[in-house]
Amino acid sequence: MSHTDQVFVGSVARLYEEYLVPLIFEPYAADLAVRVAQRQPSRVLEVAAGTGVVTRYLADALAPTVPIVATDLNQPMLDQAVASGTSRAVEWRQADAMQLPFADQSFDVVVCQFGVMFFPDKPKAFAEARRVLRPGGAFIFNAWDRIEENEFADVVTNALQALFPQDPPRFMARTPHGYNDTAVIRAHLVAGGFDRDPQLSTVGARSRAASPDIPAIAYCQGTPLRGEIEARGGVTLAKATEAAAEAIRARFGAGEVDGKIQAHVVSVDR
Repeated sequence: MSHTDQVFVGSVARLYEEYLVPLIFEPYAADLAVRVAQRQPSRVLEVAAGTGVVTRYLADALAPTVPIVATDLNQPMLDQAVASGTSRAVEWRQADAMQLPFADQSFDVVVCQFGVMFFPDKPKAFAEARRVLRPGGAFIFNAWDRIEENEFADVVTNALQALFPQDPPRFMARTPHGYNDTAVIRAHLVAGGFDRDPQLSTVGARSRAASPDIPAIAYCQGTPLRGEIEARGGVTLAKATEAAAEAIRARFGAGEVDGKIQAHVVSVDR
């Protein structure tokens, strides 16, 4: 993973919230919130909260008396989450998932939506999640399946490969969709100290947008893929985005578009 894969700066956070959240994150956020609520926790920690889509669902799903602490490494993402708001009070904190600033055994659930792929040392991050969990608590997270099972991301990646044949931007395949081997995930949980067998399910959903331009903007401008495109030069970000939109248009049509998305959902008890 390149160090730039973790960089969400400038307008990326706003575009991420405006385009990417409704495109691919909403259905999985709702799913995670239900799974957390079923545990009836008394205190919840969210790591890699991004712009707060899961946080908003948790705020609605959990009793107002249940404290929610939402963290992310990137302050611009947290700023966008705060600006978007929640239905009730949430504690927002900038924090590194590999070095959480919380006491041992202080949460009933640690939840993470599509963040584990970005952790440079996944066993260390998992060990931190386990450390702050109370006995009997649960670590619940999801990770995207391989890119071929996520149609818009795959089409955009292939379009950019054609545009930059000598040095194609591979952020989407490398990081968001690069942690899809369930055997590796299980091994990393064990290395992080989890000795109970995780519950793992593969969940498919649909990604829909009013036009091909929306997923093109979402991926090319609302993720660190933007930095990869801009670093290469020779092709403007606008031209790269249009090439991605044209590829989506060619496959899914010029009007409303509908593509498959798929992810692994993991729950493991402490």
